[in-house]
Amino acid sequence: VQLQASGGGQVQAGDSLRLSCVASGRAFTTTVMGWFRQAPGKEREFVATITWSGGSAIYADAVKGRFTISRDNTKNTVYLQMDSLKPEDTAVYYCAGRTGWGATSPINFGSWGQGTLVTVSS
Repeated sequence: VQLQASGGGQVQAGDSLRLSCVASGRAFTTTVMGWFRQAPGKEREFVATITWSGGSAIYADAVKGRFTISRDNTKNTVYLQMDSLKPEDTAVYYCAGRTGWGATSPINFGSWGQGTLVTVSS
């Protein structure tokens, strides 16, 4: 599956953004999707992941309660709704896919989008 992320931008602390990731290929409905982020000078880190059906999700502690991952399999799209943004959320956000459920490490995801930059100013 090929992935294309979008929706990043520059916002103020406390604002909201919604990222989208469109997938090409018929395998999307059987692909576990995840969002990761990488801040300058830091390693890529897990943000959230969602099952094939969208029925279950896992979040990183840093975003729990503020971010929501969802998917629309009719549109081959996964979303990341980001509320109450903080300056420490500034990063390039990547969507990624894999076939099995439960992994949160970037090394377990084989398909990656190109990333979209989110900048949160205080």
